[in-house]
Amino acid sequence: MDVYCGIDWAEDHHDIALVGRDGNLLARRRVSDDAAGLALLLALLADHGDTPEDPVRVAIETPRGLLVACLRATGRQVYPVNPMAVARYRDRHSIAGKKSDHGDAVVLANVLRTDMHAHRPLPADTELAQAIAVLARAQQDAVWDRTTTHNKLRSHLREYYPAFLAAFADARGGILRPEARTILAAAPTPADAAKLTLTQLRALLKRAGRSRGLDTEATRLRDAFRTGQMRQLPLVEQAMGRQTLALLGQLNAACAAAEDLEHAAVESFNLHPDAGIITSFPGLGALTGARVLAEIGDDRSRFQDAKGLKAYAGAAPITRASGKTRSVTRRHIKNNRLNAAGYTWAFSALTASPGARAHYDRRRDDGDRHAAAQRNLFGRLLGCLHHCLTTGQHYDETTAFPATKEKPSQAA
Repeated sequence: MDVYCGIDWAEDHHDIALVGRDGNLLARRRVSDDAAGLALLLALLADHGDTPEDPVRVAIETPRGLLVACLRATGRQVYPVNPMAVARYRDRHSIAGKKSDHGDAVVLANVLRTDMHAHRPLPADTELAQAIAVLARAQQDAVWDRTTTHNKLRSHLREYYPAFLAAFADARGGILRPEARTILAAAPTPADAAKLTLTQLRALLKRAGRSRGLDTEATRLRDAFRTGQMRQLPLVEQAMGRQTLALLGQLNAACAAAEDLEHAAVESFNLHPDAGIITSFPGLGALTGARVLAEIGDDRSRFQDAKGLKAYAGAAPITRASGKTRSVTRRHIKNNRLNAAGYTWAFSALTASPGARAHYDRRRDDGDRHAAAQRNLFGRLLGCLHHCLTTGQHYDETTAFPATKEKPSQAA
């Protein structure tokens, strides 16, 4: 097909441009962002030779949205082009600095006409993989929101309520624990906490789901809350208590969202055919596996080799050379979600795989810092995952990390 389509996306309308093999403008149109606009777009493509067997390729500045989803459903290749790259391509045609929606649509069409080989189309992932991606990314966002809100609340409590932080400092999870949030909701100020009786504390702990050691824990909390501490002025303390309740409501909502989305993501992930292969790797549970699958998808043609996958995840180093200057550094342009899941994966693999631990220790002995050694281990595991998914094999420790022969010691 010698026709290329560029779409300049907007919230309520889209500018369409079709160019031919020689760069001549074949058609242009503005359509609305609704079903009627999609029908006009498909009719315009059909008028210029679009068929189910040979669909017109489309370039657009965003990889998501209803328009992109509907275009992908037609079986055509959709190329998302970064807006910064579009700006550079725009300068190839004019240095005057002019810009228009129609002009950007023409630029996008010409990107495919001249440099389609340098851009990647959206992967042809299955419907289940796309659903897992939605749930896993939403769960990851909820975890990040939970962490942000927790840090805000903790910083706020330090300003007027340090006894509460000290009471849960040694508990796993700290103030994220259900009993901590339940007690904080009942006693948002030091004055309220000091009035709590053993019976009230015991009831609050039980309401939070605790069933063992209620009397001992209630006694410990009562003593901690009644210990002398610095205090704000009474009216200021009450005002800060109201702010605490507002932050606590946000934290409870983030915790509930993260937990609910985790169950949904794991449930969908377990239905995927690749789930068994992914979770066979050390350090990869169902949730982290869902995050990995969400980012790499199940389109086997997406990454030609393991190097491409490692670069996409930020696990492969990047070389910058100019003249006599040469440096090898970590990759900054990457899939941040996959990279974050990779650090969790590599860290968990240290205790689940002797080979992974030995690999990490060797990198440390060679002078790598902790983050660099973990990143290298993540790259090694990604390479193994790419091979296993391509061949349909499960993880094998001896194949992934073959035993190395020790160097013979020299006689003195």
